[in-house]
Order: sequence, then C-alpha cells, then structure tokens
Amino acid sequence: MGEYIAHAKANPGKVTCASSGLGSSIHLSCELFKLRTGTDILHVPYRGAAPAVSALLAGQVDSMFDNLPSALPHIRTGKLRPLATTSALPPSAAPEIPPMSAAGLGGFEMESWFGLMAPAATPPWIVARLNASLNKALSSPALAHAYAERGYEAPAGGNSPEAFGQFIGTEIDKWSAVVRAAGLKAD
Repeated sequence: MGEYIAHAKANPGKVTCASSGLGSSIHLSCELFKLRTGTDILHVPYRGAAPAVSALLAGQVDSMFDNLPSALPHIRTGKLRPLATTSALPPSAAPEIPPMSAAGLGGFEMESWFGLMAPAATPPWIVARLNASLNKALSSPALAHAYAERGYEAPAGGNSPEAFGQFIGTEIDKWSAVVRAAGLKAD
C-alpha cells in the first residue's frame, strides 16, 4: 500500500481507480482514500462492479476498492493482488490481507453492509419477530461458515433494530462528510 500511495503521489492524475458507479460505496472509498492520503487519483466509474472488475483484470485501470466477496475468487487465483483491507482487522476469509492501518492509515474503515428493513409503519411486534428470526439465522454455524467462505462477516450475536438504526445514522454522517469534502454532486 505504501508503494501505491508513493506512486500515486509521484503521478498526480495518472493513476486510476475504478468503481461500480458514481456515489457507490466503492467510489466513496476511493474518495476517502484520496482525501486521507492527499493523492490525485482519477476516478473511473463503470455501470456496476462486474464491468469495473473486468477492466481491472484487463489492465484498463490501475486499482479498485472492491467488496471482498466479489474480489476473493480473483485473489485466490492470483489474478488480483490485494494491497489492504478497509476493515479494521484482516478478514477471516483472507487473513493475509493487512488492514489500511498497517500502511499508516489508521481509522480508514469502510465496510459494505447489508440490513433488513421494513416500512416505518410496521408494528413493533413484527419488527421484533423479524429481528429475532434474522438473529437466529445469523447464529447458525452453517450460515456463518458459508458467509465466511465467501468473504462475508455477520455481526456476532446479531443486532437490534435500535443498534442498526444508530449504525445507519453514523454511516450517513461519515459519508456525507466525505461527499462534501470531495465536492461530489449528484448527476
């Protein structure tokens, strides 16, 4: 990662970073990286992760912040070389990938996440029942193993609707600040 940062600084505007589209988590990760490292990297948006990964594999772009589940097969075959993970710790599916903090970028954390949502008017007892069922499924050793094999990591013990709502609020604040700092605008 250190070599990549040095190369980007030595070649402002020439190093490219592919994404799955404007405003995607992959795009915002690149923008956060540029802000944190003071690099001038050219963002190249694609219409989805698959075309962006294909361009990376073909050498049409230099780099990409991709989600581990879609990159992992290419990492395992040696077609992609991971430089660092944006999670706080190395992923269990690929413990050899160091976190960004190993390159001096402590606090650089970006993890894609998925959540179950319901309409705001859903009765609380239904939300509680859905949450309990989801947490039960997530605690299944078979599901945990299947997730881990593919590079996904479910929260240990599940989550509560309140904790998930707080997490979403934190994410909105974090990424809104990146959007403002990078001067991004909606098309």
